[in-house]
Amino acid sequence: MIPLETDKHYHIFNRANGNETIFLGEDNYLFFLNKYIKHISPICDTFCYCLMPNHFHFLIRIKNEIEIEQLENFKNTKNTCGFLSKQFSNLFSSYTQAFNKQQGRKGSLFMRPFKRKEINSETYFRNLVYYIHLNPVEAGFCDNPKDWKYSSFNALITEKPTFLIQTEVLNYFDDLENFMYVHSHSSNNNFDKVPNVVKDED
Repeated sequence: MIPLETDKHYHIFNRANGNETIFLGEDNYLFFLNKYIKHISPICDTFCYCLMPNHFHFLIRIKNEIEIEQLENFKNTKNTCGFLSKQFSNLFSSYTQAFNKQQGRKGSLFMRPFKRKEINSETYFRNLVYYIHLNPVEAGFCDNPKDWKYSSFNALITEKPTFLIQTEVLNYFDDLENFMYVHSHSSNNNFDKVPNVVKDED
């Protein structure tokens, strides 16, 4: 498993254990996002995401060393990589505890360890944004990414406040018009352009 390092871009993704479902209703999706903002937004910039019933995807950039070291809960921490991973563990743990209490279940909910792939080119970045937003279309949940409520697509095309790095994402596609155009032309072939993504893991 590759380590998380400052100033690097990553595709963070994971799925439920076995045939479990992570999100059963809107309250679950929204609760997870709130926990994500609490635990993960302090350590990274988020470009896009998609939450699906049994898995999720995030495209992020870990913040720089100075920003990380200034965090209150980083004090007395010597291992930056361990601290970053711990933040994700805290997210999954806090969500699982709440979900288990709500559903009367016990045990782990997510696969361990959570998966991550470093993004090392602009082409990879663009294709991954597309890949993430087209997940619900590929799964047959909707015909257009704008119709899936639990992804970043609509937040990226509106002027409403968002925790996403909206301008930078659109710049990768040149402008909003081209971003919309690319996402309106879905094709299974485009999924093959995303390197290092194993569909069975998604």
